[in-house]
Amino acid sequence: MEKPVSTYDHHTPTPTDHTVHDHAAHDTAHHDHAAHHHSQQTHHDHAQHGVTDHDHHPPLQQDAMEHAAHGRDLQPAEHDHAAHVDHTGHEDMFRRRFWVSLVLTIPVLLFSPMIQEWFGFSMPEFAGSQYVGAIFAIAIFFYGGLPFLQMAVPEIRNRKPGMMLLISLAITVAFLYSLFALVVDPMGGFFWEMATLIDIMLLGHWLEMRSVRQASGALKELAKLMPDTADRINADGNIETVPASRLRKNDLVLVRPGASVPADGVVEEGRSDVNEAMITGESQPVSKEPGAKVIGGTINGDGSLRVRVTATGDETALAGIMRLVEQAQQSKSNTQILADKAAGWLFYIALAVAAVTAVAWILATGFRLEVLERVVTVLVIACPHALGLAIPLVVAISTSIGARNGILVRDRLALEEAREIDTVIFDKTGTLTEGRFGVADMATAEGWDADRALALAAAVEGDSEHPIAKGIRRKAEERGLPRVEVSDFEAIKGRGIRATSNGQTVHVGGPRLLELLNLQLPDTLVRFAETADRKGQAVVYLIVDGQAAAAFTLADVIRPESRQAVKRLHEMGVQVAMLTGDSRAVAESVGAELGIDTVMAEVLPEHKEQKVAELQRQGRKVAMVGDGVNDAPALTRADVGIAIGSGTDVAIESAGIILVQSNPLDVVNVFELSRSTYRKMIQNLLWATGYNVVALPLAAGLLAPVGIVLSPAVGALLMSVSTIVVAINAQLLRGLRLSGDAAQTSS
Repeated sequence: MEKPVSTYDHHTPTPTDHTVHDHAAHDTAHHDHAAHHHSQQTHHDHAQHGVTDHDHHPPLQQDAMEHAAHGRDLQPAEHDHAAHVDHTGHEDMFRRRFWVSLVLTIPVLLFSPMIQEWFGFSMPEFAGSQYVGAIFAIAIFFYGGLPFLQMAVPEIRNRKPGMMLLISLAITVAFLYSLFALVVDPMGGFFWEMATLIDIMLLGHWLEMRSVRQASGALKELAKLMPDTADRINADGNIETVPASRLRKNDLVLVRPGASVPADGVVEEGRSDVNEAMITGESQPVSKEPGAKVIGGTINGDGSLRVRVTATGDETALAGIMRLVEQAQQSKSNTQILADKAAGWLFYIALAVAAVTAVAWILATGFRLEVLERVVTVLVIACPHALGLAIPLVVAISTSIGARNGILVRDRLALEEAREIDTVIFDKTGTLTEGRFGVADMATAEGWDADRALALAAAVEGDSEHPIAKGIRRKAEERGLPRVEVSDFEAIKGRGIRATSNGQTVHVGGPRLLELLNLQLPDTLVRFAETADRKGQAVVYLIVDGQAAAAFTLADVIRPESRQAVKRLHEMGVQVAMLTGDSRAVAESVGAELGIDTVMAEVLPEHKEQKVAELQRQGRKVAMVGDGVNDAPALTRADVGIAIGSGTDVAIESAGIILVQSNPLDVVNVFELSRSTYRKMIQNLLWATGYNVVALPLAAGLLAPVGIVLSPAVGALLMSVSTIVVAINAQLLRGLRLSGDAAQTSS
């Protein structure tokens, strides 16, 4: 929560610090992030999937790709977060059945009268040789085609027709037709076409499952970050290596140089740089010292750390990230829902086109085997295989890209809607600013060097823990200024502090110190103070031997990324607003410095949601960026809520998107990811549906008068090609670069 900044009045002692002085009341309260209570997930009950295999394949967790066409029932179940999304079982099954069916197809082709006639060869004849192809084709139907038949059952039971039902119709019609032709017209059957159709379908599903498994690898890769063992320090100081799963809260662990941090915790001893890129997306190692938080799964640098464990297992930040990634991959976007509906419509369209084809061909040619061939081809072409893959694969890839870049998507709808946002509201403190005091500007009297004045002020403030004192010292450290020797500290109640340096009496304090000393400021410092007052900034003066030497303005430090974030959002056509409880002078100063379009100041937390609603009533699509606790109502009200937090505060219920780092540039990355993801979804939908629009008339025989007809096998081949194109196009999304600068994609 933010409080208005009062006029700065320096130095009031407190019982906790003998040199503590009162810096004006600027309440920079810490933001407390609510715990993330994840809801129960659902996963597939694969007993309902209907696929049986004599070589048992392991049960699968809920796959991120809810293929409408696969007809799997969803059963509520307790979810095991230790597991990860996996398609290995289905992938292995389809691969194995493909190769077996392909081998069995060879004799089917060789003993097919039609193939022999086309290629001008003949096979040795023997008793029953005319049935060889049929026998192998029957084996292919029941071995290679059975998974499709079984997966069609839930679609029928749920009255949600999809790809499995269409495939089953196609191969069943082809199979029954060929059995019939085997008796009445041995030259007219197409067991070979049915066999190759099944082969191609198995191949397409194998490739699909492999692509999905690769795309869904984000959770598996995250799980790999956690080490298997940890060096636990016992009460007697001895170190023992234990499984990481045995760690408990408050355990003390040793993190050696180059080792992974085994659990979330706080550094008790040691200093090192920790690589958090795999969690936060931040490429630069983060310095850690006693009191600093560390995240399980991150990589320690050259130093050795002793860490007190604060969270293990499901409670760690990494586990929270895995839950969010999985939840996002399971959730459906509007585009996915549209694709699912399109698959259902395609079933009825296919039946209608097949019926019209049958009637038209019967009227034109009479009832012949060719009519059935046309019907089969229509059903093959209509398989919404590419349509079923078009959206889910993009979802999996975009979610994993976001997770690798510190963008955690809880709600797919939020990411999809982010592309339509035209106004972003930032909470100020801790979002656009760092939530801590820093030296915003300084001025010196004649004869004084800025570095010398800053070093002296920092030395006088050396023992204080007040935020303003820390800000002055931090500025001196950033400039690398040498330490100045001071002594004889004395706090002046409500005024400031006095000390001695090189025989000179030095005072540091606010305007009330000037009143006490009855000092007149030189013109340069007067003008400096007037400017600061208009901005609502606090002013601290350095007085040496009764003469004003320098003045410093202190304010909540603006994040260096904030300016670039606002600039990039403007380039994307997005207006930027800022919401704060600070005084109007402070808010407008920050807004002017960052180039913010709309500044809303002195807003109480309970009124932030109303400000979001006001913009929405103006017809704007609004994204709210806040800390997820004080801003929860506003985050919920916004069209897209983006919670921004650092370290382990990654799971916030009120937002659809969570940013691991407190970096405003990540908001830009959200919009880049949203727009690129939607672009890929639309490209895939257009390809998948466009393919059917063109291919169905050809399958029906519209161009038969000019000699262009599609056989079922060619139809199956074209369908598989469309699936592969969709998969490749989705994979191109991996070329998207999210770095805060101009993101690029290969689309």
